[in-house]
Amino acid sequence: MDLTPRTPADGPQRGSAAGKKRKWAPVVIVVLALVFGGVVVTKFLTSAIDYYCNVDEVGVRSGCDGDRRIRIQGIVKKDSLSKDNGSTVFVMEWNKKDVKVSYLGDPGGIFQECIPVVAHGRMSGDVFDSDRIEVKHSNQYVEKNKARFDEADKEAAACSVSQD
Repeated sequence: MDLTPRTPADGPQRGSAAGKKRKWAPVVIVVLALVFGGVVVTKFLTSAIDYYCNVDEVGVRSGCDGDRRIRIQGIVKKDSLSKDNGSTVFVMEWNKKDVKVSYLGDPGGIFQECIPVVAHGRMSGDVFDSDRIEVKHSNQYVEKNKARFDEADKEAAACSVSQD
C-alpha cells in the first residue's frame, strides 16, 4: 500500500476546480426540478381557487364579482344560442337572472339549449368571456353535489316547458 501524497499530475485534488465543476450539475438539475414543480403547483392552485357561482350570484355574492376568474353554473336559455365571428354566444340563466356568455370556438359534445352548464372564465363588462364549458359531470361529482343537480334539473325542465 502506497501512502505517498498525490501530486496534481496524478489527478484532481479535493477542492480543485475540476472537482467543483462536477458538483454543479446535480445542483442545477435539482433547482430546475424545483422551479418546474413550483410552476405546476402554482398552476393547479390558481385553477383550484376559481369561485363556483350560480348566474344569480354574479356581482352579488362575495367572490363572484370583479375581474377574478370564476365558474358560473346556469341553464342555456332557449333561443339564445348563436355563432359570432368564430365564437359561440348564448345566455345562461338561473333563478330568473341571466348573463350573456361568449365562448371562443364550439363547445361541441352534447352542448345545447335548455341544459345545465358550467362556464369557466372572467366577466368583461356585461359579458362573461369563457374559455371552458362543462356540460356533463362525472358520477362522483354528481353524488357529492346532488342538491345542485336536482336544482339544475328543475331549472332545465322549466326552460324547456315554459318556452316551447
